[in-house]
Amino acid sequence: MANHKSALKAARQSEARKEDNKYYARSMRNALKKIRKTSEKAEAAEMLPKLNSMLDKLAKKNIIHKKKASNLKSSITKHVSSL
Repeated sequence: MANHKSALKAARQSEARKEDNKYYARSMRNALKKIRKTSEKAEAAEMLPKLNSMLDKLAKKNIIHKKKASNLKSSITKHVSSL
């Protein structure tokens, strides 16, 4: 257990950040599933810029790795163009 006030505060902040990061990661996974399920090219093409933006923001905040974001963007773009 933490012995100093600053360590207690750091533990609280860590828990809060963990919850936020879980929310953002879950919303990203849901968006990925949604775009992969769609079979209409127009609808997928409309969702693609929003998803790319979301991935870039998550990579910038270090919620996901920048190369993971790049790989996801690449695979989703390939999927959308193949529809």
